[in-house]
Amino acid sequence: MHAVATISQSALTHNLNVVRTQAPHAKIICMVKANAYGHHLDLIKPLLQCDLLAVSELSEARTLRQYTALPILLLSGVFNEHDLNEAIELDCHLVLHDLSQLSIIGNSKQPITVWLKVDTGMHRLGLSSSELSICLEQINSHSNIRVECIMSHFSCADEPENTNNLKQLNYFNQIKVDGINRSIANSAAILSLPQSHFEYVRPGIMLYGVSPFSTVDEKLQPVMELSAPIMSVKSIDKGDSVGYGSSWTAKQNTKIAIIGIGYGDGYPRHAKNGTPILINNTLYPLIGRVSMDLICVNIGDLNASVGDKAILWGHDKLHVETVAKHSNTIGYELLTSVSSRVDFIAHD
Repeated sequence: MHAVATISQSALTHNLNVVRTQAPHAKIICMVKANAYGHHLDLIKPLLQCDLLAVSELSEARTLRQYTALPILLLSGVFNEHDLNEAIELDCHLVLHDLSQLSIIGNSKQPITVWLKVDTGMHRLGLSSSELSICLEQINSHSNIRVECIMSHFSCADEPENTNNLKQLNYFNQIKVDGINRSIANSAAILSLPQSHFEYVRPGIMLYGVSPFSTVDEKLQPVMELSAPIMSVKSIDKGDSVGYGSSWTAKQNTKIAIIGIGYGDGYPRHAKNGTPILINNTLYPLIGRVSMDLICVNIGDLNASVGDKAILWGHDKLHVETVAKHSNTIGYELLTSVSSRVDFIAHD
């Protein structure tokens, strides 16, 4: 008996349709980097019904190409001729975000589609406006290089009231080149900033049913249900302590369930006492420290048995966002941290 991550195909379809509803006039680039945000590239078939797919690295594009013929947007771009040739072979669109990449793609004898990334205020990857002009001028002299889109990235879109969002959007609006598409909207901007949708939107975390904001979005359906079996049920006396460091002590006689999951499976080690666990449709609190293979839960008067399923996240009653808040992290990290010893299966 061990932990299982069940990936809901119907939830993926639903969440993709939410994107279509929110941005009806834009093409959709599904973000599937980091093994589809931890959901496994071979288990996200509904997302292959979009216009493009985006990954961070060439190794991810290599894996993704096994499952789809859709164009793949390579967010890192390429930094040497060997990677350029492989990216072309894999039918990747290349993001150009640094002037050093210009000479590499300029040497290609094969047709290339590029996306030019500009820095509108995130100050991470991206060209300045003057560097963009240099790129456009040089690319115009290469008949085999086609610019599909000018793109950028919000730094604070998950905070809808943050004034940086409109500052970045205003800056981006000044960058307009005839015949070239634009893209800046991530999940948060898709949901809260319709004037940022332009020709392409780039949903990520919302596709997997997780809100990009600080509160759960009821429009979205959780995609990954992480569960594990009860390994043992026992009664402990008032004053008994549980787990490493004896960090939790019973204030009264208590019944506990030991669940077969731990930080070795990707459950957060820093989950606090009281983090909810769903057993038999009722929430119960985590007690004691999370260990590598096991967690303990105070189940009160529940008549639980060995083998009963405990849900760690991915249910209408227990969202990954809730577990993340109890663990001082974000849902993105929890989803991408589920380990290889967890069984992944597709459902409906």
